[in-house]
Amino acid sequence: MSVKNIWVINQFAGSPTSGWGERHYYFAEYWLQAGYRVNIISGSYNHMFSNNVNANGTYTIENINGRQFCWTNTPRYNAQSIKRFWSMMVFAWRMLRLPVKELGKPDYIVVSSMPIFPIITASMLKRKYSANKLVFEIRDLWPLTPIYLGGYSKNHPFILMLAWIEKFGYKKADRIVSLLPNADKYINNISGRPEKFAYIPNGLSEDILVNEQISEETRSKIPSGKFIVGYAGTLGLANALEYFVDAAALVPADANIHFVVIGDGYMKKELEERAKATNNITFIGKIPKNQVQDVLRFFDVCFVGRNDSPLFEHGVSANKYFDYMLAGKPILDSNKLIKDPVELSGCGIIVQPNSAQAIADGVMQFFNMSPAERQAMGCKGAEYVRRHHSIRFLANKYLEVFEGTNSN
Repeated sequence: MSVKNIWVINQFAGSPTSGWGERHYYFAEYWLQAGYRVNIISGSYNHMFSNNVNANGTYTIENINGRQFCWTNTPRYNAQSIKRFWSMMVFAWRMLRLPVKELGKPDYIVVSSMPIFPIITASMLKRKYSANKLVFEIRDLWPLTPIYLGGYSKNHPFILMLAWIEKFGYKKADRIVSLLPNADKYINNISGRPEKFAYIPNGLSEDILVNEQISEETRSKIPSGKFIVGYAGTLGLANALEYFVDAAALVPADANIHFVVIGDGYMKKELEERAKATNNITFIGKIPKNQVQDVLRFFDVCFVGRNDSPLFEHGVSANKYFDYMLAGKPILDSNKLIKDPVELSGCGIIVQPNSAQAIADGVMQFFNMSPAERQAMGCKGAEYVRRHHSIRFLANKYLEVFEGTNSN
């Protein structure tokens, strides 16, 4: 019996050494154990990576702990530049000439968005190699994301193109996997085939979690003897951090409360400028993922936020929830009631979005709790994430998608 071969086409897929995008790397641990071969086809450059690949030619093959990565040479770009779009187009085009001799013919092809452009070339690859199944994995809803967060008109040519590709992908895919718990109605309305849909969120694995200590330099930047309200993650528009930064100036000056923001992103300079007149907030650069659990030990409360946008009614899939919850930390959640992990587990306080005052009030509510009350909340989160977001459990759900009845 031949070994079945999984191709994951995800331009932003990474490994632990990349510093970002490890979802499919960790799933592959359990796919390999189940007897599958795994190829992860990614781009050579990603602005979110800590370490990018030195591509040798158009395709660079690298074996990383049993997973075969095919790094596709893509142009470098600035995150805010049109070159980022060009990089996505180059990646999609180069999927047509993948080195099949090295990768082996696929039995299952997974296209993980964003970007969504490779779903077109992947549908050609499925037909060319008679693959059993094409799976379209939706991490963010496009074109809704640029419409709601970027302010694009739904009649903009770029949006119309994305909408066409989205519809094409939902129609051509045998199964549609979403990381967003409430996305089924939106997706099913377009696909017309509710049976295609499967919800497989992000998760984590304690089995393969490496917990490194933070550097002394990082440790020295976190104030001692303070009540720390912290954020660790990407500094981008969707995280509504401007309200978090503004909230630092609204808590009582004598309350011994300090805000800490850990991470990088295109909004970092803007946020630092916004906080210039505030003396109870510290910005620390991005740290390796293996050090996140260690740094969370120094937080009393962790923050996660979203803008007040209809986009998030479909749910969210941020890994920071699970990092916070695994650490047993209570969470201040600036969000609408969207059935996110904080709401479902009861591990925090939910305050209205787009309001620095609501965040400050939530901070004070936590500050006035006893340590035992905060610990009880954090324990709820830790229990929930271990039960519902184990990588082993989620990877096995994916195998059911691969081996289940074909929906087309």
